[in-house]
Amino acid sequence: MIEAVENTSMPPDEAPWDVIVVGAGPAGSSAARAAAESGARVLLLEKAELPRYKTCGGGLIGYSRRSLPPGFEIPVRQQIDAISFTMNGEKLRTRKDRAGDLLVLVNRAEFDLALAKAAVDAGAVLRTGSTVTGVDQDESGRAVVTLADGGRVSAGAVVGADGSASRVGRYVGVRCNQVDLGLEAEIQVPQAVADAWANRVLVDWGPLPGSYGWVFPKGDVLTVGVISARGEGEATRKYYRDFIESLGLARYPRISDSGHLTRCRETGSPLARGRVLVAGDAAGLLEPWTREGISFALRSGALAGQSAARLAADPKVEGDAGYTALVEEMLGVEMRAGGAMLKLFERHPAFFHRTVTLVPMAWKMFADFCRGKTSPAQLVRNPVARTLIRTLPRQTAAKVLKHY
Repeated sequence: MIEAVENTSMPPDEAPWDVIVVGAGPAGSSAARAAAESGARVLLLEKAELPRYKTCGGGLIGYSRRSLPPGFEIPVRQQIDAISFTMNGEKLRTRKDRAGDLLVLVNRAEFDLALAKAAVDAGAVLRTGSTVTGVDQDESGRAVVTLADGGRVSAGAVVGADGSASRVGRYVGVRCNQVDLGLEAEIQVPQAVADAWANRVLVDWGPLPGSYGWVFPKGDVLTVGVISARGEGEATRKYYRDFIESLGLARYPRISDSGHLTRCRETGSPLARGRVLVAGDAAGLLEPWTREGISFALRSGALAGQSAARLAADPKVEGDAGYTALVEEMLGVEMRAGGAMLKLFERHPAFFHRTVTLVPMAWKMFADFCRGKTSPAQLVRNPVARTLIRTLPRQTAAKVLKHY
């Protein structure tokens, strides 16, 4: 059991902070840890008490695992070595990975708590129960955060990591061109059902363009959900109900049943305003096709923390200390490739089902993506993938391949 991180009783406005981080999810805790390791005095603000529930499948791909701090112990609920695929509940095919390291599944409450503890261990001060209502910058150039209790606290730089409905993101002016609705339940199942799902996840290519469903086993709890473009709310809810029913899981009690919006950044959208930076979901950083966001949160959070520490240490540093350029170089290319994959998937979901389940090389590429051995951009550039894409109608293939 991971011990809870103790809240600090230090009033935030009485300390000379270098960096303030808003939000203690993967992006925020990574930013706080990176800034503290860079020598900054860091205040990490979180509106909830930890541990707290978070709607999320909790799957860690290889990029996520490699982005964790040295010595970090992942609170693994299940190790995955097989993936089952269906097309709207039909044509079940299962592929197994000999290496057994496709994914690890975590409970986000436990995982986020462990990340916050790593930030505290690095020297950050965590203050829970702190709701941020606004952010601005004063005449001296310091960033100022306003709290719901009326308090104000300033620092040399601020990192906003307060989720997809980010107040800091609105201040920075983040623009998103893809918004999706995710619906998810945590379902308590008997041991026999848990055993049937052990070490295997399910991906269902859904009935709506760009939609898919999933089952992630975590012992005697299954995380079951679907995601689709916003604007198809009733159709998405029907898919969700039908998906759970078709799996025979509707009869079991639900620990939670929730929904959330994921927002994907528009190319060129700002990631900073003055000395205020945004990372993770607050910046709209996630992979557009799979909507995988944890690896993007961990990586962008670390970059934001390092950049914020440089800004705080030297008032003469111009711009965002290179943060935007680093994000574009590391994550922007992946997002653009993921967007191309989504467009292809929206038009030809059966193509994905056939190739991933029947073509050994395509399965290997998918497995390598899960393990973090390849990125969306590398997948699109892969000669085998390009050959497969060219079997589609010429106009569709050209749109996907023209930039790669």
